[in-house]
Amino acid sequence: MDTQLTREILKKVRQIEVRTNRLVNDSLAGSYQSVFKGRGMNFDEVREYVPGDDIRTIDWNVTARTGIPHIKKFTEERELTIMLMIDISGSGEFGSSAASKRELMAELGSVLAFSAVRNNDKVGLVLFTDAPELYIPPKKGRGHILRIIREILYFEPKGVKTDVKGVLDFVNRVMKRKCVTFLISDFSLPGDFESELKTLQPKLQITNRRHDLISLIVTDPREYALPDVGWITLEDAETGEQVEVNTSDRRVREEYSEMADAHATMIRKSMRQAGIDLLDLRTDRSYLPPLLSFFRDRKKRAL
Repeated sequence: MDTQLTREILKKVRQIEVRTNRLVNDSLAGSYQSVFKGRGMNFDEVREYVPGDDIRTIDWNVTARTGIPHIKKFTEERELTIMLMIDISGSGEFGSSAASKRELMAELGSVLAFSAVRNNDKVGLVLFTDAPELYIPPKKGRGHILRIIREILYFEPKGVKTDVKGVLDFVNRVMKRKCVTFLISDFSLPGDFESELKTLQPKLQITNRRHDLISLIVTDPREYALPDVGWITLEDAETGEQVEVNTSDRRVREEYSEMADAHATMIRKSMRQAGIDLLDLRTDRSYLPPLLSFFRDRKKRAL
């Protein structure tokens, strides 16, 4: 790889590390840990029973063998596994604001990854298009997280389309134990949008039963509203299909916005029916307020 390009990549990765680390330290430090707890309690050791101990913790085997009542001691199993599933299809390169959708997805993945590592959790990554393209097994450590950031930003996919069902099947197959899975995508689904969502919903429900599935939808303001600039050519980044539209026609702009709003409504409805938490994020707005609000809401529900 070109030395100059390597330096640019390292600089970009370092910038994201500094920015997201600051956010984790300043805003998200306690929120993550309070929301994502460990899998339960691990057996630690036995000790002699003393008055006041819960009799439900008595270890009857040890008590019978020694003739002296003993109880089991447990410690919380704090460690979790976080799996990031990030969409790197062609539509992610679009961005009318300071950042493209893919850059925002990279920063979201970084924030979640650094939050996890701070709490001694493992983090894994799946980058996908119309097939899983890169799988990094869950591990700990700063070096591992920096590799994840680099891959999210600069991995060059073979495909350009999106297959969410395929990546859900992949994660269900490789992750044998329950984990927290973040699905980060713009949900630019191929074919008939409503039909695709209907076939996707059972996969979402299966994954949510096996794991803890959370969806983060990343969109751009231009996907909801066209500017009034006359005739323009719109191209689907995943199919290459082009269409010319007259944006000076108010009805054209309204129909475009109505279709975008309808898609967003269908996604929210599908996630709600599948019992999945959903964050709606945009490239022109800070993701921090909705992320903090999400943590607060989940904490309340867990109480």
